[in-house]
Amino acid sequence: MPSKRTEHQGAYVWIWLPKATEPVVAGQLVPEGDTLLFHYGQSYLGREDAISLYTPELPLQAGGLPLLPGLSIPGCIRDGAPDAWGRRVLLNKVLGVKSKDADVGELSELACLLESGSDRIGALDFQRSPTEYVPRSLKSATLDELVQSAQRVEQGIPLTPELDSALHHGSSIGGGRPKALIEDGSKKYVAKFPSDSDTYSVVKGEYIAMRLAQLCGLDVAPVGLESSSNKDVLLIERFDRTQTDQGWHRRSVLSALTLLRLDEMMARYASYADFAEIIRHHFTNAAETLEELFGRLVFNILCSNTDDHARNHAALWDGSRLSLTPAYDICPQARTGNETGQAMKISGDNRQSRISSCLDAAHHFLLSEKNALEIIARQVLAITAYWHEICALCDLHETDRNLFWGRQFLNPFAFEDLEGNATSIKSLADEGREKNKSQVSKSA
Repeated sequence: MPSKRTEHQGAYVWIWLPKATEPVVAGQLVPEGDTLLFHYGQSYLGREDAISLYTPELPLQAGGLPLLPGLSIPGCIRDGAPDAWGRRVLLNKVLGVKSKDADVGELSELACLLESGSDRIGALDFQRSPTEYVPRSLKSATLDELVQSAQRVEQGIPLTPELDSALHHGSSIGGGRPKALIEDGSKKYVAKFPSDSDTYSVVKGEYIAMRLAQLCGLDVAPVGLESSSNKDVLLIERFDRTQTDQGWHRRSVLSALTLLRLDEMMARYASYADFAEIIRHHFTNAAETLEELFGRLVFNILCSNTDDHARNHAALWDGSRLSLTPAYDICPQARTGNETGQAMKISGDNRQSRISSCLDAAHHFLLSEKNALEIIARQVLAITAYWHEICALCDLHETDRNLFWGRQFLNPFAFEDLEGNATSIKSLADEGREKNKSQVSKSA
């Protein structure tokens, strides 16, 4: 852990500029009371190829840059910090067996930035030195070792130095479930593991959702499914890394939470409608992007991904414009009843997981009711048509098929209040649900 003296000095922010394979110092993050303020270095400001970390928040100008209202650290920098799982890995490294019961809040934001792995999502890293870049956690590990390490962290058991180093490599990535970063040839992946608390195949559920989303016509990060130590492992290809003959290019990534000028304490105010407004004014290919985001909202409801919070939406930043990243976290959530709501509001204060909510919000995405209904119908038909094929690809047990189908996927609650022209969508869903249910019965 960094010493109090080191934390008082802050951290130097290093950035990979577009098309670069080596980082340069962009500036310094300095503690001021309970906040962290950023200022660009003079040498960085003097570069012809310098880009802002994110212009609406940290424009390219000299001097200390004030925080946006309500923030304690610039959002574009906070996007490079670990979330719940990464902080548990860091606690295991520092506290060992105590980490099972330790509060992740014991780690300061600055400590998390300086101690987590260097191959974090996006194009930033954090160092104690302004002149020497030393990447952390370069040790590779097998999937078996990573799966076993993740289990030990969940149980609060200290890791061996070798496994600690391997799992620490992925400590900078977000989310609350066990995961790690791996490299395989010319590709890099986020590997997601099952949790000890899982009561059904969560990993296969996410694989199925991601594959079906792609078959529905959405832009989705490629996924694969592996088996290691008798555990399923989901591999999600990273879109922020590209290998070249000279090395790896890194792309800047900003969460929707940052684009909406919110932090975790204010995340409940995030909405698809507000995100759509930002897309209209600041994204490349705005019309196509709005339709893509609407499609993702619809699919989240159709597959019961209610964990669609604003950190699970993101954009690539090239220094002047934004573009939506491929979808990377579509995981059906357990349902104890029919009625449920999305993590992110849809429009106004409505977050109900209903297709009617999507139709009411369609104008925010510059879509007519006719266009919106076509998108929804296409997804319902695709989910119905490809369900058994994708389940067979991942060898999903019949018990889990019955659990997912008609509950997580195409839950009746999503269609109950449809009226007028939209009743045709309910009919499609009812027919598809019954068709696949009868197929399951025949094969059982």
